[in-house]
Amino acid sequence: MLRGIDLEIAAGCVTGLLGPSGSGKSTLIRAIVGVQIVAAGDVDVLGRPAGDPDLRRRLGYVTQAPSVYHDLTVLENLTYFARLVSVGRDRVEDVLERVGLTPESGQVVGTLSGGQTARVSLATALLHRPELLVLDEPTVGLDPVLRRDLWDFFHELAEAGTTLLVSSHVMDEAARCDTLVLLREGLVLATATPDELRRRTGTFDLDDAFLRLVEGVG
Repeated sequence: MLRGIDLEIAAGCVTGLLGPSGSGKSTLIRAIVGVQIVAAGDVDVLGRPAGDPDLRRRLGYVTQAPSVYHDLTVLENLTYFARLVSVGRDRVEDVLERVGLTPESGQVVGTLSGGQTARVSLATALLHRPELLVLDEPTVGLDPVLRRDLWDFFHELAEAGTTLLVSSHVMDEAARCDTLVLLREGLVLATATPDELRRRTGTFDLDDAFLRLVEGVG
């Protein structure tokens, strides 16, 4: 449950939504993408109420569990989703290259590694060039090299104008974000850049910074 959240996400940057499991990250993400019932308050996304049909072509959502068809090939998946958002084969090929899956385009998704499957799911969300890309724990279970490459890619998207909201429970990913929103038990503990958080709490280690906020030190 979220309690009294008042929050704005900056455009054109990577905002990290961080906190331990059960802190409310996924609930907040579902509210933003319009699939969570909001009992009170307003959630506005790109100037429209969350869940507004007009947002479907402006927002991309990557769920924690990859939302793709495991019995289809990578290319078949992207071709199917491309038809849903009315983009052509050129865009499919471009997205495959962007996520590094061109060599695997003919493979059945069920035969791919977990990291590759996660990239297929990301690719489907990129097809329609969303203005806002929301990613729920996109790096869970990935090896360090792939995690680094994905974060580099997220920043490339932000530099091209996309706004990204990326949830994680891994505090060492906080340093990769432009801005941080720290959640605990449905409350926002802090909204700050990594450097601002370090200065506020008097520690360079972001794990320690989070703990100091929890303990009321920062």
